[in-house]
Amino acid sequence: MNHTTAKRDAVTELMRISPVAEELAARFDKAGHRLYLVGGSVRDALLGRLSPDLDFTTDARPDRIQAILSGWADAVWDTGIEFGTVGASRRGSTLEITTFRADVYDRVGRKPEVSFGDTIEGDLVRRDFTVNAMAIELSTKTFIDPHDGLEALARKRLDTPATPEESFADDPLRMLRAARFVAQLGFEPSPRVVTAMTEMSGEIARITAERVQAELSKLLTGAAPRRGIELMVDTGLADHVLPEVPGMRLAIDEHHQHKDVYEHSLTVLEQAVDLETRHEPTSGPDLVLRLAALLHDIGKPDTRRFEPGGGVSFHHHEVVGAKLARKRLRALRYSKEIVNDVSQLVYLHLRFHGYGKGEWTDSAVRRYVTDAGELLPRLHKLVRADCTTRNRRKAAALQRSYDELEARIARIAEEEDLKAVRPDLDGNEIMKLLGIPPGPLVGRAWRHLKELRLDRGPLDHDEAVAELRRWAAEQGIEPAG
Repeated sequence: MNHTTAKRDAVTELMRISPVAEELAARFDKAGHRLYLVGGSVRDALLGRLSPDLDFTTDARPDRIQAILSGWADAVWDTGIEFGTVGASRRGSTLEITTFRADVYDRVGRKPEVSFGDTIEGDLVRRDFTVNAMAIELSTKTFIDPHDGLEALARKRLDTPATPEESFADDPLRMLRAARFVAQLGFEPSPRVVTAMTEMSGEIARITAERVQAELSKLLTGAAPRRGIELMVDTGLADHVLPEVPGMRLAIDEHHQHKDVYEHSLTVLEQAVDLETRHEPTSGPDLVLRLAALLHDIGKPDTRRFEPGGGVSFHHHEVVGAKLARKRLRALRYSKEIVNDVSQLVYLHLRFHGYGKGEWTDSAVRRYVTDAGELLPRLHKLVRADCTTRNRRKAAALQRSYDELEARIARIAEEEDLKAVRPDLDGNEIMKLLGIPPGPLVGRAWRHLKELRLDRGPLDHDEAVAELRRWAAEQGIEPAG
């Protein structure tokens, strides 16, 4: 990389995409202050992917920032003002302007004792990584890079401006952010960063679950999530964030050969990402699918049994895994919807293996579709991704079987409304036919008719009524009429 050309191109890209930055710089200059584009905004400009969300730093104090923005910004907010940050929007761009910082951390919690600095160099040295410690002084278009961030960016190397020990002690979340940059941007952490992460991994406990979850989600939705997860596991960070993942590294007994569950899970994650982009190339990364792929076998360590004759079994690992996934995702403060969806995918991921060479009845296919519900497209991808055998003939047979299952699902769906499998009689009709009031009995009758619907497909009205009356007689209920 020609550094002079790269710096010039970064400034050109910035000004092309964001004339807002130039306007804002002129206002600060007129008020006697310097304004710098900084951090991830500069890094992304150098990578040719500048976003409309821009980060600035300045020698102006927060009250002066507010005054300079007044009358120019479309909106101004001060939710981060205690940390010296004022937010604003202008013509679709979101801006954050922060006074130079010279923070002191107590190294017990995460929040620093905020103190303002006077130089851009003092501000940059406290940033997380050298690739984020570059700045552009906007009025003169001067590129500032005291920690060789441009060189690190060219080499895709992740290092810290200060020592990693100082940086991570100030903010342990930076260790997880390192793994995120590995996954998102393909960076390689320097040996001293890896050493510090390994020695200090337990410090991540100082960080709230919500902050950890946000970084983990960004990591998993990166271009190469496997690499980020591997760094977390290798440094011990995963032991404190996702202990079930390193827990899958089962010792392989020489007499009981079986797949390395951890390596298998990472391969399934990679294959799920590939399927996701092939099926919906225009949609964004699917966090639910990726979490399910990574966690689908976390129930195996607790269910491993050595069988007579040298085999290994993991009976009901999908049930145990679904419970473990639910517990871990709740601890990480994921939304109820994500917790439910991921744990349900983990629970269902083995169901297809009962399909064999097409032995399922139409009833079993209906149940598969009904149990998956809206998760069916993700379940398709997860099941296909779960095939990691190196035996090409076996892999091809599995994919053919799943192709056939999908074709059967499509055929049955065309004949019946599988998206809305409901009993052929609704609750009001059940109450009227049986002469019973609302209550649990109606629910029991409804569930019986739904089971029939799943087993036999749609019934005509007379058949449904006859079946309801037969069930009622078995229950000792005297039907009305």
